[in-house]
Amino acid sequence: MINAWNRREFLKTASQATLAALAAGAPIASLLTSCAGSKPIDTSTADTVILLWMAGGMAHTETFDPKKYTPFEKGMEGNRVLSTFPSVPTVLDGISFSEGLQEIGKVMDKGTVIRSYVAADLGHILHSRHQFNWHTCYEPPQTVAAPHIGAWIAKELGPKNPVIPAFIDIGQRFTVGEAEELKAFHTAGFLGNEYGPFFIPDPSQGLDSVRPPIGMNLKRFEARNKLYKELTSTSPIGEYGSDYQKESLQRSMEQAYSLLHSPESAAFNLLDEPKESYDAYNTGRFGLGCLLAKRLTKQGARFVSVTTEYEPFFGWDTHDNGHTRLAAMKKQIDMPIAQLIRDLDESGHLDRTLIILASEFSRDMMVEGRPDLKVKEQVDQPDILHELKYYGMHRHFTDGCSVLMFGGGIKKGFAYGKTSDERPCKTIENPIKIDGLHQTIYHTLGISPDTNYDVEKRPFYTTPDGKGKAVMDLFA
Repeated sequence: MINAWNRREFLKTASQATLAALAAGAPIASLLTSCAGSKPIDTSTADTVILLWMAGGMAHTETFDPKKYTPFEKGMEGNRVLSTFPSVPTVLDGISFSEGLQEIGKVMDKGTVIRSYVAADLGHILHSRHQFNWHTCYEPPQTVAAPHIGAWIAKELGPKNPVIPAFIDIGQRFTVGEAEELKAFHTAGFLGNEYGPFFIPDPSQGLDSVRPPIGMNLKRFEARNKLYKELTSTSPIGEYGSDYQKESLQRSMEQAYSLLHSPESAAFNLLDEPKESYDAYNTGRFGLGCLLAKRLTKQGARFVSVTTEYEPFFGWDTHDNGHTRLAAMKKQIDMPIAQLIRDLDESGHLDRTLIILASEFSRDMMVEGRPDLKVKEQVDQPDILHELKYYGMHRHFTDGCSVLMFGGGIKKGFAYGKTSDERPCKTIENPIKIDGLHQTIYHTLGISPDTNYDVEKRPFYTTPDGKGKAVMDLFA
């Protein structure tokens, strides 16, 4: 359930930060005047990042870190249930996944499973707050608009292919619950519009994103583009924004215009994909998003995010019927993710592409938050289960989460970290927090941990205070 007061306060502060970035009296002109960060170093192991986002809270014990399986029985004790699916072997000796993820298990010789990610303590658990934290590395609210990790990467490395947007976001709509909260971190923040996400809500309609709107011919579109350039130098942006913000917005439009006329725009047309390949990915919008990510990676994408989409009480947001809903979610992700890894490996792109699968936090049937810092329970979960709808991981759990990584210099066939085999199934070995995870990603790309920009005369780093440290044990 959503706590309305927390949501309002989060929105209020996030909105103020964004508006402050465009306010006439704000020191925006000096936003990017000082960068103490080093230029990308030549020891990078990746050029491209694909983030596969399991929005809504993916239970680790039901996916990549299964525990003892207890089948459903009427009248059973909820505390006995650690996993509602049996374990199945992967290609790695001694490593099992939860039933329904066999295809991903077959490609684990190409990647690493992390079983010790620990989500932040943010008080009352709200999905958009934890997603904000995961994607920006900062805890909300912030006094400035914090950039998404994709925006940092776009800023520091620029586009890999000049006509392909450096930051592409696939699958998330903003017509769902908590839409404004989701918008708060789907942004380049103070870095400027040109580093923000190129949105493709529905990958099956990706081609529509790179051509004029329906009913508008090219001549009319070009006339509007010319008029837009004139408007960006006057009111309202000219009145309220800095020169930097105006120039950044103009460059973002020029990049979109270049893509419109480029042969690479064909990559957005999934109907060009051979039928056998298309069918392997076509499990729904997420699967087709993975297919689009593959095509864009081959055309020189820099950062691509593909999400199962966050919508309250849908997808991985399992507040009830957890077992049956996860069975459906696994069918959406298992084959497309495995196929993406195989295809990029076979084409030679996986070596320089870092693929990450993650979620904002995990879930448990009985514990809300974490054992030593419980928060208000948001689900009516009985101690004794009489109905199948209560059989599943319905509460939010932050003390043990799973992350997968493939390619980009990451070890192959490796398992890192450990959670307890008994409830609470919390991290007991090699914990990783968000700043370490982010800096690990930046390290693959050669982005220095001291990268920062002056915002309001204070340095703003890629990780808080620049203290994030890459987990070097993950690298080959």
